[in-house]
Amino acid sequence: MCGRFVVANVGSELVGALRVDVENPDLPPPSFNISPMSTAAIVLDSAKTDPPTRRLEPARWGLVPGWAKDPKIGAKAFNARSEELEEKPMFRQALVKRRAVVPATGYYEWKRAGDTKTPHFIHPADGSPMFFAGLYEWWKDPAKADDAADRWLLSFTILTRDAIGPLGSIHDRMPLFLDADFADAWLDTETDNVGDLLDAAVDAAPDVARTLEDHVVSSAVGNVRNDSPDLIEPVADAG
Repeated sequence: MCGRFVVANVGSELVGALRVDVENPDLPPPSFNISPMSTAAIVLDSAKTDPPTRRLEPARWGLVPGWAKDPKIGAKAFNARSEELEEKPMFRQALVKRRAVVPATGYYEWKRAGDTKTPHFIHPADGSPMFFAGLYEWWKDPAKADDAADRWLLSFTILTRDAIGPLGSIHDRMPLFLDADFADAWLDTETDNVGDLLDAAVDAAPDVARTLEDHVVSSAVGNVRNDSPDLIEPVADAG
């Protein structure tokens, strides 16, 4: 799973490899402890233009489908299992029409040993950005006026799959990683067979996973109020 992640840069510094056309001017600042229901930047291809426009937009972490009566449902949908996407109404339509890429510097995962949980920071060995496969949705607040600036909520979820290799020794799930080339295919709004696309993404993710490194970090990351570069610094593993 992925329950916390880090975005140390914003804008083109983070997504240069994805060739974004438009960057929303209201992107959230860097954060070293992004938690569910927080705002982060996502990349999506808008099919409203021809050709589609690739956009970097702020979105809330936790998917809220258009049919939801309460946006709080997003608190339970910050991750989505890749093997269940085509079956669950929560994610099925977004998989077909609204796929996103979530750029990050790295993410945290907790390794459990008995009653002890030790946080690890997982990141690309070369310091380059990492990309998670995601889905996005737009939700319209019926209580807001038609011209209200905040009537529409953009939200997202991060996809996961079974963990492999060293990551599997930390947790049994890992994000569905994408490399920059596969990210183009994932964002393509004209893809016909999304089942094949999803299968290909699941199969390709281990290649990215093998390039990642991890180290133990402070338990301070467990408090969502903590947000500083110190959180990703290595500490001694007491275990």
